[in-house]
Amino acid sequence: MAQQTPEPAGTATKRVVLITHEIDAPREQVFQGWIDPNQFARWWGPKNFTNPVCEVDARPDGALNIVMRSPDGVDYPMTGKFQAVVKPERIAFSAIARDHASNPLLEALTVVTFDEIGRRTRITVQTSAVGLAPVAAKMLDRMEAGWTQSLEKLGDFLASGQ
Repeated sequence: MAQQTPEPAGTATKRVVLITHEIDAPREQVFQGWIDPNQFARWWGPKNFTNPVCEVDARPDGALNIVMRSPDGVDYPMTGKFQAVVKPERIAFSAIARDHASNPLLEALTVVTFDEIGRRTRITVQTSAVGLAPVAAKMLDRMEAGWTQSLEKLGDFLASGQ
């Protein structure tokens, strides 16, 4: 099997991230956290980010429109479209990170699967992303950490029972 040599930090134009994370909640509840806009807004994004705009129409061809806000007040808009929503097993969606003038910065395709492990749920996230602008290299470098923090926030949110 051929190995890929990673690109030096800050130069990547493509990235594939595969993350598996277990959450102490039933699969249906975890899945609902991904398709309910109110729940989605509570956990999406890296630690300490919020989502002042979170529109999720979780059905094939349904739209995603999210604005993540960093702790220092910078907004990061993203638009996308659901490719597949198979309750409670799988979600696939495309996403385009945009700048404030709506120019595309990065394009990604994400597939999320949900597996029952007793009363726990194993989430597997596979994201393939391509940079469309020079700033995308930094975004790609931070993608794995961002996804990991998002999934940790989802687990914390579901454990809080809110």
